[in-house]
Amino acid sequence: MCDIERLQKLFRQMHHDDPLIVRAPGRINLIGEHTDYNNGFVLPAAIDKAIYVAVNKRADNKVYLYAEEFNETFIADLDNLRQPKFHWSGYVLGVVEQLQKRNFLISGFNIIVDGDVPVGAGMASSAAIECATAYALSELFELGLSKLEMVKIAQKAEQEFVGLQCGIMDMFTSMFGKKDHVICLDCRSYEYEYFPFKQDGIKIVLLNTSIKHSLASSEYNTRRKQCEEGVAIIQQQYPHVQSLRDVTVEMLNACIEKKSVVYNRCRFVVEEIDRLLAGCGDLQHNDIKTFGKRMFKTHDGLRKLYEVSCKELDILVELVKTNTAVLGARMMGGGFGGCTINIVKEDAVEELIYDTRNAYRDKTGMNLSAYVAVIEEGAKSLSRHVSV
Repeated sequence: MCDIERLQKLFRQMHHDDPLIVRAPGRINLIGEHTDYNNGFVLPAAIDKAIYVAVNKRADNKVYLYAEEFNETFIADLDNLRQPKFHWSGYVLGVVEQLQKRNFLISGFNIIVDGDVPVGAGMASSAAIECATAYALSELFELGLSKLEMVKIAQKAEQEFVGLQCGIMDMFTSMFGKKDHVICLDCRSYEYEYFPFKQDGIKIVLLNTSIKHSLASSEYNTRRKQCEEGVAIIQQQYPHVQSLRDVTVEMLNACIEKKSVVYNRCRFVVEEIDRLLAGCGDLQHNDIKTFGKRMFKTHDGLRKLYEVSCKELDILVELVKTNTAVLGARMMGGGFGGCTINIVKEDAVEELIYDTRNAYRDKTGMNLSAYVAVIEEGAKSLSRHVSV
């Protein structure tokens, strides 16, 4: 967890002023993967791992960025927001660019980014940076942005400045998360409903492969294009279809050649949307066992139909599949690395982590890190003045 007092002390040392500090959490997604950019439903929750930004105004047009995790400084100009390719500063500067496009007047500012959302683990660290930045700048410059406006700004920042054609789930969850609840979000209308997620006797355990294959971003964009291609084919017979949200398996079978790549991609998304809605019913009845079985089915679809898993993720799911203490498990996030999410009986968590870590090392030669995630509140401003 980020030490707020230490962050404020560091800011004072660097910029001789008290900062505004904002926290925006990472997220988990229980079920509903790759459905957000297809206008479907997702079922995420904000977690107790978060990004913290400390900011204050400058008297010039410079943006002075510092990332504590990388011990790295980057300076940008509001009149020229270029940044190195694939650089962490893009998540901040992309938000600034979106504010400029909306004609908000802001001056330069100092910002320190810190936190404990693991990078590359599929917990949406980039969205947390974007949301924390949007929230902080809205408060700092009194822009009066609503939470939904900040979510849309954060999403556009990632799409247009960073270049990842992401859906809205990560940003929405970081901003709208609620303690002890998951969010059933309709990614088309932005309507949402909170469902209590009772963790009596169970824990959410994230097992991190500790790898992130380089093709993740490019393949993510490719999957989106393949889904759009499927929609275009189906529209020829069903003009009312706007996205895979509107498609049934029967439509797929009638319009697209079975076992083709596009068919497989679309089939997974259509089935995943149905799985999620059924899963919400499981949660309403507190039937975590049935819900967990759906998680295993999701992983199977991500591996075989959507093809965004990888050897390391599959190993982790296979290692827990026959363990009666694990109610459900699957890969989480964009794919090609990151974490699996596991619902585990509370009294078995330590043993599971120990055994899986050893078995994973034997099979891959790599170390396994593990996190127990607690469902927490979404983005918020913290006290401007903290005693040190």
